Amino acid sequence: MPEMDIKDVSGKKVGTMTLPDEVFAAPVKKHLMHDAVKCYMAGWRAGTHDTKNRVEISGGGKKPWKQKHTGRARVGDNRSPLWRKGGTVHGPTPRDYSYDLPKEIRRGALRSALSQKVKDERLILVDDLQLKEAKTRELRDLLADKLKIDAKVLIVHDGENGNLVLAARNNPRVKAVRALAMNVYDILNHEYLVLSKAAAEKVGEVLAR
Repeated sequence: MPEMDIKDVSGKKVGTMTLPDEVFAAPVKKHLMHDAVKCYMAGWRAGTHDTKNRVEISGGGKKPWKQKHTGRARVGDNRSPLWRKGGTVHGPTPRDYSYDLPKEIRRGALRSALSQKVKDERLILVDDLQLKEAKTRELRDLLADKLKIDAKVLIVHDGENGNLVLAARNNPRVKAVRALAMNVYDILNHEYLVLSKAAAEKVGEVLAR
């Protein structure tokens, strides 16, 4: 089982924590992480693309010229897909691109992403992430000066931390999420992962089932 140091908000070691092997030392399965990221990004797609078929095109109603004896091709109306400004055949229509993954694939992908962070030494445990004020500067000082992090960072807290969320949302390099709301895309998209002790316990308990 991986044993990691726990730091306080001043960056000093205040203890250690043993993380469950099932979650933080699991085999890294890249294909599961790939599937999870694809699923997450598919949900981002607006799906608002639309083209008009021949029924929706304005015009028509009158035959452009008579059927025979003109030497030209027979035509029914000017909304035909063969005509300029005519309807589109099998064009894109509004749709929802989102889909669900099986629960075991989602959990397997999360275990792989967390294990990869531990393997790369990019996971940091903090005893308590409570901030006195909802100040972006205070959070920046905590990450840069105390924890020595100068990169994109995902902060995972236990859900009772309003000041942290407010301080993080004004910094484009920092994202704060609840323990049970983190996803594989965010973990892989941020170089460092900072977990509060309570969040690590909650994540380990849920994903070890």
